[in-house]
Amino acid sequence: MRKFLINVSVLLLLIISVTACKKNSTDSNEKEGLPQTGTVTDIDGNVYQTVKIGDQWWMAENLKVTRYRNGDPIPHVTVDSIWKDLTTGAYCNKEYVIDYLDTYGCLYNWYAVNDDREIAPTSWHVASDSDWQVLVDFLGGYDTAGGKLKETGTEHWSSPNSGATNESGFTALPAGYRLGSAGQYSYSGLHAQFWTSTAYDSTSAWYRSLFHNSTLVGQSAYNLDWGLSVRCVKD
Repeated sequence: MRKFLINVSVLLLLIISVTACKKNSTDSNEKEGLPQTGTVTDIDGNVYQTVKIGDQWWMAENLKVTRYRNGDPIPHVTVDSIWKDLTTGAYCNKEYVIDYLDTYGCLYNWYAVNDDREIAPTSWHVASDSDWQVLVDFLGGYDTAGGKLKETGTEHWSSPNSGATNESGFTALPAGYRLGSAGQYSYSGLHAQFWTSTAYDSTSAWYRSLFHNSTLVGQSAYNLDWGLSVRCVKD
């Protein structure tokens, strides 16, 4: 009986020791400033890496869903002359190349972003201009936040990819954008352009941009028929 009690005591000590080691490891990661990460899945079954930045949970990849949350398809429009005249939701692949989908996600017009059927996964939403402002402020403001959001190196970004550290874990990629007026693609490798869910007026909406040669975060408005990348944030 005494031998049994000793063995139980040893076992308890081992459990406490292992638990303490795990806790210390987690504490150490937090002290080192490593981002918390997770995943979220859209209606198509695409699994996205997610990252906590400040008090917000963001997708660490561009959205690539092809259906609204209720299962209705988002039209895939490749013809320039059709794209430029749209007043309803649509998406396309960067430079028409399907192989870019996994890396860069899709480009959406704002009609898709603003559709009541929603393109974000359940319990998530397309980031508003206010959501982006919280992110930018947390990362130090307009002048420097861009470097902390961009993927490092020049595998996807054109040189010089100035100041890119990706210390936030956001991993922004330069898919460029699709012009609304002509339907053509521009600035691939040079710019990352993200729609917000916030309208500017009846014909345009706010977007945020990052640049290959700067650490700035740009803020302006485009016409609703432009095709931009999308990032979602948790409700």
